[in-house]
Amino acid sequence: MSTDDVLADVGPRLRRLRKEREVTLAALSEATGISVSTLSRLESGLRKPSLELLLPIAQAHQVPLDELVGAPPVGDPRVRAKPIVRQGRTMYPLTRQPGGLQAYKVVEPQRAMEPDPRTHEGYEWLYVLSGRLRLVLGQHDVVLSAGEAAEFDTRVPHWFGSTGEGPVEFLSLFGPQGERMHVRARPART
Repeated sequence: MSTDDVLADVGPRLRRLRKEREVTLAALSEATGISVSTLSRLESGLRKPSLELLLPIAQAHQVPLDELVGAPPVGDPRVRAKPIVRQGRTMYPLTRQPGGLQAYKVVEPQRAMEPDPRTHEGYEWLYVLSGRLRLVLGQHDVVLSAGEAAEFDTRVPHWFGSTGEGPVEFLSLFGPQGERMHVRARPART
């Protein structure tokens, strides 16, 4: 639908809304400070609607501006991507667009694994929701508990997974180099 079509539909919508509420042009004029003749021309399509005119009308009728201009409804915001299972780890995508920053909720089952550090381009941020997450990063071997976070450049050899003591759930944000978070984890006490 073109802008001209949208604007042409505003007048009839304004008239319909006013009539449904049983408000006269004079009463609306008094409530908005807009002259009766301007309101009449808006409703008949002889005057182009502007934000300056529509905002007080929306306020007088106590409706969102979107309702006056017939904005399309906002789609369902929920992300409904299918879980990805890789080597026993379940990843729930939390973002829709490919590329750029990606977010996942990850569920790692209880299992003791020998770390196998890898490297690749990018930057990662981890936040533990429940359980304990073992993170091997370069020369560091740390355990993150619920509420702790870590960030790192993925060009540094790294591996993360269950400590073997139980399952762990965590959030993972991964993005191209340069898209960095600024939260640090403290090393586990020994």
